[in-house]
Amino acid sequence: MSATRPLRLTPERAAEWFAVANVAFLGVDIAIAHAENAYRVRAEWAPLVFSAAGTLLLLPMALGRGGAAWRWIEQLVGAGAVLVGVAGMVFHLHSGFFQQQTLRNLVYSAPFVAPLAYVGVGLLLLLLRSAPRSPDELGWWLLVLALGGFLGNFGLSLLDHAQNGFFRWTEWIPVVAAAFGSGFVFVLWLRPPAAPWPVVAALVACQIAVGVAGFALHLWADWHRPAARLTDRFLFGAPAFAPLLFADIAVLAAIGVWARAQHPQDRAASQHDAGRRDQP
Repeated sequence: MSATRPLRLTPERAAEWFAVANVAFLGVDIAIAHAENAYRVRAEWAPLVFSAAGTLLLLPMALGRGGAAWRWIEQLVGAGAVLVGVAGMVFHLHSGFFQQQTLRNLVYSAPFVAPLAYVGVGLLLLLLRSAPRSPDELGWWLLVLALGGFLGNFGLSLLDHAQNGFFRWTEWIPVVAAAFGSGFVFVLWLRPPAAPWPVVAALVACQIAVGVAGFALHLWADWHRPAARLTDRFLFGAPAFAPLLFADIAVLAAIGVWARAQHPQDRAASQHDAGRRDQP
């Protein structure tokens, strides 16, 4: 039998919705990115197929249904996401860097950091479907994943914008924002559960602003890019959705802080909900 989980919004529920949304959206992002070379290598279909299948398999979790019978499926999706991410990183590096280990080949290879987004989502799913844990411990691990996400954003922004030598000064903004976000989340990770919400809100707002502004600037650059067809401007131009990772990771960090800052009665209720998920 399946169990319907309560729809009361908790950090764990928010993290579940975050994971499902990211598995789905990564498929959209990959579909656009790999269309640049018309899926010349068959392996480029793998993450697209995985995202479509993984999203369908995770729908019961998103709807608060399933229970113990679905745990192994959700864990399998998490493990598969980690495998897809690691394999994607190796394939991207193989496009140039493994042939000759130079800084130039590292910069101009396919973005090797990008597939690691699957690793982060996979680890999040495995975390959510591991043994029940306290909200404070859950928040601690969510902040670890958010820290990894900001460090990945730092590397991705640095390498991507190095391809044109940081032609515009605005291309330094995401590098600085990712470095600031990494340091800030590291401090939040070390803090006790009572976190300063105005400061956290400022961090989230700042990262969302950077992400939305980057999205708009990438669209503007692609729109004015010379190309025979309109679709070519966006396929071969700046990745429009990449800057939105800043907003995405900031939301994950906020969920982590929320979990660690829960009051004792809220923690007890969350633990009760987590225990109900294992009931058949």
